[in-house]
Amino acid sequence: MNKLSDIGLIGLAVMGENLVLNMESKGFQVSVYNRSAQKVVDFISGRAMNKKIVGAHSIEELVSSLARPRKVMLMIKAGKAIDEMIEILIPLLEPGDIIIDGGNTHFPDTNRRTALVESKGLLYIGTGVSGGEEGALLGPSIMPGGSKEAWPAVKPIFQSIAAKVDDGTPCCDWVGENGAGHFVKMVHNGIEYGDMQLITEAYQVMRDLLGLSADEMHQIFKEWNEGELNSYLIEITRDILAFKDTDGKPLVDKILDTAGQKGTGKWTGVAALDLGIPLTLIGEAVFSRCLSAVKNERVNASKILNGPAPAFSGDKAKFINDIKDALYASKIVSYAQGYALMQAAAEEYKWKLNYGGIALMWRGGCIIRSSFLGKIKEAFDNNTTITNLLLDPFFKEKVEKAQKGWRNVVSAAVINGIPVPAISSALGYFDGYRCEKLPANLLQAQRDYFGAHTYERTDKPRGEFFHTNWTGRGGTTASSTYNV
Repeated sequence: MNKLSDIGLIGLAVMGENLVLNMESKGFQVSVYNRSAQKVVDFISGRAMNKKIVGAHSIEELVSSLARPRKVMLMIKAGKAIDEMIEILIPLLEPGDIIIDGGNTHFPDTNRRTALVESKGLLYIGTGVSGGEEGALLGPSIMPGGSKEAWPAVKPIFQSIAAKVDDGTPCCDWVGENGAGHFVKMVHNGIEYGDMQLITEAYQVMRDLLGLSADEMHQIFKEWNEGELNSYLIEITRDILAFKDTDGKPLVDKILDTAGQKGTGKWTGVAALDLGIPLTLIGEAVFSRCLSAVKNERVNASKILNGPAPAFSGDKAKFINDIKDALYASKIVSYAQGYALMQAAAEEYKWKLNYGGIALMWRGGCIIRSSFLGKIKEAFDNNTTITNLLLDPFFKEKVEKAQKGWRNVVSAAVINGIPVPAISSALGYFDGYRCEKLPANLLQAQRDYFGAHTYERTDKPRGEFFHTNWTGRGGTTASSTYNV
């Protein structure tokens, strides 16, 4: 091969290899490099054999093999390794060349790196890539942000390799400036945490309260996946529940109940705290993984702390439908909170996010793809200034229709001592959001009592603040008013 490659990729782990094969299958020539030279040799002589894939044994060789403007995509571990690779690449590239970070990078790092790379006359893209190993190979959801001038050069490649929805629209479009792409991917991962937690809570209620077997739950999830709950995560849950170990028993029953996490869910929660957005469901999903990790403590506590023994005496079929409603309504809340966070971030960081377009990008290829993402796009198409998805007519109707079953499930779980933190926090958010008068008036009085933090009055215009000498021992001096 004498022609120059269309793009170079550094990092031949699972995602990197599969993205390269995906690009090559769409007609692009790709140069590859890995810190371990043997991985390049193995890849070129294995999965990449006889394909338009060029192995490079140094970064200099990789860069020299690329057509201008050079495009170098990094699929390496987030953090220090990215910074080190950027420092190596900058002297080897020319103005207008593009560095692309396709890993799960924290968006503030992408903000910083975009500024650095642009200051050197180069262009930078930080892009979320979702879909796992299979998505990378067959078509992921891709969420690019950074230097907008770079988009025309990478658009043909990214949109070619991305998943496509039914009408052929690629699940990839420009998201926004600097760290916007990685922020949207972070929110995607937070919603993923929430969806997974909701499904596992539904599973635990069916297992521990209804006494259903894995095979019985397999049939339930199979049915759910054929209706409005249709999604990738429901689909794989269906398959997991049917999978048998070598002894013919359900493998899921033998897997230790401790969950890992790589930090993106935590980042989403921290971003929500920074921006003052009540991301309650995703927060509970993150904390639930933390609680699962203290397995030995929980085993010990189970021998000491007593609670009710689960017992169900009602109509199982009806209650299973209630669980379905609770899962669906909670899922809507999860997306509503995630979108509220993106709206707040767009205002804070001056990003011009296309919310309907983001839903479209998530409709295929990614982990949270589901049937109602099209309805989210419709919601923003119908009302570009909608402040919360719960206010959209479609989602309002669905949640209100589901709430009786939702409340039945939360009530039954609490009475029977079965933890449903995400489902119950979603219901708490729904009730709080629709509550005209919350008890924060008392809370603000408490703050003024002990710290002279002042309060507003219902009988005065908003923006006027008052302080009361509650004890008679204080003075008239009040603290300044501000919110973090």
